[in-house]
Amino acid sequence: MKTLSYIGVALTLLLVSACGEKKAPQTNPATNDVDFQKKLLRQLIAAKPGDVIVVPEGEFQIDRSLSLNVDDVTIRGMGMDKSILSFKSQIQGAEGLLVNANDFTIENLAIEDTVGDALKINEGQNIIIRNVRVEWTNGPSTENGAYGIYPVQTRNTLVEGSVAIGSSDAGIYVGQSRNVIVRNNRAEFNVAGIEIENTIGADVYGNVATNNTGGILVFNMPNLPQPGHSTRIYDNDIFKNNVKNFGHEGTPVAAVPAGSGIVINSNDQVEIFDNKIADNDTANIIVSSYFTAGYYSDKSTQADFDPYPEGIYIYNNHFAGGGSSPDHLELKALKLARFGLGGSLPDVLWDGVVDTKKMFEGALPDHLRLCIDNTDVGILNIDFQNNYQNISTDISAHQCRLKKLPEVVLKFDRPDVEKSVGDHLAVLEGGNE
Repeated sequence: MKTLSYIGVALTLLLVSACGEKKAPQTNPATNDVDFQKKLLRQLIAAKPGDVIVVPEGEFQIDRSLSLNVDDVTIRGMGMDKSILSFKSQIQGAEGLLVNANDFTIENLAIEDTVGDALKINEGQNIIIRNVRVEWTNGPSTENGAYGIYPVQTRNTLVEGSVAIGSSDAGIYVGQSRNVIVRNNRAEFNVAGIEIENTIGADVYGNVATNNTGGILVFNMPNLPQPGHSTRIYDNDIFKNNVKNFGHEGTPVAAVPAGSGIVINSNDQVEIFDNKIADNDTANIIVSSYFTAGYYSDKSTQADFDPYPEGIYIYNNHFAGGGSSPDHLELKALKLARFGLGGSLPDVLWDGVVDTKKMFEGALPDHLRLCIDNTDVGILNIDFQNNYQNISTDISAHQCRLKKLPEVVLKFDRPDVEKSVGDHLAVLEGGNE
């Protein structure tokens, strides 16, 4: 098959913070960054279950990675614009903070300008990431760290009220995980604003994704421990994600076209509903197989990997604009030929690739179909599977409904619930002991 590559088109907009104008943190004049860092490292090394490590108000320079390997610990600041851990002078390690622990909470602070990933949580369960800002303050750049908030191989994970800015891969990424809620966050000026990858059971709602290359991505990638399915994307604002792709060449997100609102690639059982999706210049929604993603290779793909997106259900969304300047030469030509100079591609762009081995009497079983139950929404099937021979805007085959997915429920999913801090309260005040 011919590979469809994607080329980015830059459109960088002014960043307007949903949290208001950033206020300069009040730093204790007696605080010494070296002493603070030493104390913070000691607190993390000596932490016991139930400890709360409190980061005071101020901007603190950290020059090496931090790590935590103890269960049931909370790291708490005074606010995402008040308690700031700056890694601008980082000389050691890759991540800002790496956590390998269960029952972990981090909240109310910022992690800035790390060499690599800002906050990585690996193989934990019962994770809360709340009101955390991760940012590369120089703006979009390929040299920025790949991931902002990055729980991977976790179970029972909540990411809420957080902000991710400037990641060269994904601002908020949840990968190879189970039972996840990503809600009420803001992602701007990342390649991918929010990405759910190879994850089973995720609810993504109440988020704002704007000024990214792609707003919200739901991917399945090969050669990973589990395939993902069952993601609900709803009640989000996904608009003007038109920033030129600045991802590292050869990475999956480097193939995401600028101007993508929601991108579903190779993932199954995805619901998209009750969102406001607007002004994404390539398409408000893209549904694609692994074959058209720009990085497909038979040699690197495990034999049992399923490259087809199946059971995709789009309904009750509000669309506006979008598709006016697609980020691909062939799509630009197609738009001009089909919709005219002032026209736009339809809201849903589909590569038209299906698993013919699963078809019966020329059609997929109902539960594997791409179904659209959304007033006044069009579709463009580029028919990649047949070398673009039957490009179509016929939506009739997609006017169907699928069984709705269940809500993801977390056992601590209530804003008034705080995990017990036990008998240990470690307050990090900075300065000398």
